[in-house]
Amino acid sequence: MTPSDIRSRFGPASRSPDRILNRRGDDDLNPGMGRPAILKPAAVLVPIVEHAHGATILLTQRTAHLTSHGGQISFPGGRLEPADPDAEHAALRETEEEIGLPPTRIEVLGRLDVYVTRTGYEVTPVVGLIRPPFILKPDPNEVAEVFEVPLAFILDPVSCERHHRDVRGERRGFWVFPYGDRYIWGATAGMLRNLCDRLGAPA
Repeated sequence: MTPSDIRSRFGPASRSPDRILNRRGDDDLNPGMGRPAILKPAAVLVPIVEHAHGATILLTQRTAHLTSHGGQISFPGGRLEPADPDAEHAALRETEEEIGLPPTRIEVLGRLDVYVTRTGYEVTPVVGLIRPPFILKPDPNEVAEVFEVPLAFILDPVSCERHHRDVRGERRGFWVFPYGDRYIWGATAGMLRNLCDRLGAPA
């Protein structure tokens, strides 16, 4: 899929802060889970890197010592702060803070459906195109590693698997994209499935 193909899936309406978004979440595979009554707004950047050999998705491996999702694979992002006028600003700010990629290197295409986590976050995924070359400066306190996964792999329907785990005596389902020795799961995998739907790939 070329950058032009990707851009064509995001019209002006998808970039509007007033757009009504559908809600997805951890409870999609667990109907009995329910959703928290109080949700904290957050935003992440879904960074698509334009390479001559094919686009990739840029992801981070969080440092193991973090109390929230330590060691997990995620998109750069975090909570909306009072100074953030919208999700786009928060996603770009957090991306620069976490991996040192400035907003001037990112072409914002639009938003995916919001994703509600069982831990009480309402996450707005903001999709952005990044054109190399660029230099990253990961924050060692938050990011253990930055790596890329081919977009073609993510869009391949066989790449996404449905797994289960017992949590406090209850069986919970979640999506997984196993990539080599990487285990992309949970909210990140859920948002990647959202991206697949937007780009027109069946999942």
